[in-house]
Amino acid sequence: MRPILTAALLAAALPAGAAELRYASTTDPDTLDPHAGNSAPNFSLLGNVYEGLVRRGRDMGLEPALATSWEPIGDGEGWRFTLREGVTFHGGETFDAEDVVFSYERAASAESDVASWFASVDRVEAPDARTFEVYTTAPNPIFVDGIANWMILDSGWAAENGAERPNIEQGNFATTNANGTGPYRVAERQPGLRTVLEAHDGWWDADRGNVTRAVFTPVENSATAVAALLSGELGLIEPVPVQDARRVEAAGGVDVIRGVEARVIMLGFPHARGALFGGDDVVAGINPFQDVRVRRAVAHAINVPAILQTVMQGSAEEVEQLVSPAMRGFTEGLTGHPYDPERARALLAEAGYADGFPFSFRCPNDRYLNDEAVCTAINAMLAQVGLEPRFETMPVANYWPTLRADEHDLYLLGWSPGTFDAEHPIRFLLATPDEEAKLGSWNFGGYSNARVDELLPAIQSEIDDDARQAMLDEVANAAIQEDVAYVPLYVQPLLWGVAEGVEVVQRPDNFVNLRWIDVAE
Repeated sequence: MRPILTAALLAAALPAGAAELRYASTTDPDTLDPHAGNSAPNFSLLGNVYEGLVRRGRDMGLEPALATSWEPIGDGEGWRFTLREGVTFHGGETFDAEDVVFSYERAASAESDVASWFASVDRVEAPDARTFEVYTTAPNPIFVDGIANWMILDSGWAAENGAERPNIEQGNFATTNANGTGPYRVAERQPGLRTVLEAHDGWWDADRGNVTRAVFTPVENSATAVAALLSGELGLIEPVPVQDARRVEAAGGVDVIRGVEARVIMLGFPHARGALFGGDDVVAGINPFQDVRVRRAVAHAINVPAILQTVMQGSAEEVEQLVSPAMRGFTEGLTGHPYDPERARALLAEAGYADGFPFSFRCPNDRYLNDEAVCTAINAMLAQVGLEPRFETMPVANYWPTLRADEHDLYLLGWSPGTFDAEHPIRFLLATPDEEAKLGSWNFGGYSNARVDELLPAIQSEIDDDARQAMLDEVANAAIQEDVAYVPLYVQPLLWGVAEGVEVVQRPDNFVNLRWIDVAE
């Protein structure tokens, strides 16, 4: 019997000569609003539809997009962008500086999930229709790197449809509809079922492959996705389950494209909460994770090399900090907390929890590669040192709201720095949560360190590489080595399955860029 998703993938007949790509991933974007969901699945899909002032090329280098050039203003006052002429949105509206100002105000608003990108911005100006200026509170040499995923909406379209601001909780017109300037427009959107993208003939650029129609289907069951790839129903799947990679490589008519993602998988703690979410009378009214000895015990309890060897089958690389060695600002020589269950038990006893304690341990089961299996292994390892995790997995569509509602204790998180710089996770994951300052928006545990908060703006404005690295090293040592704010586990691998005749560009951000795909007819 053929897989159930067949009907969802078979589309109406295309015009003669048109190239169609049918592809799948485990996670469906939770919104089409580029300012309402700060996650890779959203940006991967929407990067085909919307564009920003700048974009990343095949080698992840910055290149012009809706801005043809940019230059610093004065002595570190900000940045001036010259906007591209002759660009239209999918609905026919003309792109100009008014749309950029509107998109800044929208993305930087309190309702936005990407507001922290603009934490250093003092004000913006548009002297004319082709110029956009950003003034920062201090010199910010990495500002342009940080807005590669900032996408521009048409101001008139948003106003006409009541989408002047994002609405993360309830959604609005922009949640299920899109109007970008990118190479593809949204022809059909059925959340959780499929999204159809069609080539935008009026796109300003010529750097594109031959895909004129793409049908994206979220497929949570990895066995179903692999079967669909092997049967020819799909031309691309990501990821290929680690356990199936060799089988897919050995099959005829398909191949596995391997790489290393920028994403670090880690465990997070409930730092700020006074009591556990999933505790009982044994720990009523207290939060043992506020004791660094308990957090350090968790780190020592986890046998990361064993997880990589068994669950990940040697495809991933262990890491001791929040960025991989390929990222700018990586701290050399950080030793982490190696597997030592005896040390873990001793630390728990020293902290007064020799008999352990119950707590909530929550993980997604369809977001990261083998996430449920990894968490299952961690759950067993924590139990082996006397802890009592109340383990639960859930689809990512439920997982993010759970984390934002603070309904968790220990939790799994993956982070890929959009700037490919170590400053990025500091701003999002380590900075004290501050909605007004647009900091710590993904710091679900509420970690806070005054020295980290003090160093962040200095790191953002420092132009001397050695001085900047010294500050990054201090943060890594203080937050990860000493405080154990998170337990970094490994750098996630990239495993894409492609049908014969499908040529792709795989980048470490794990985005599927349809414009760089060619499908043999």
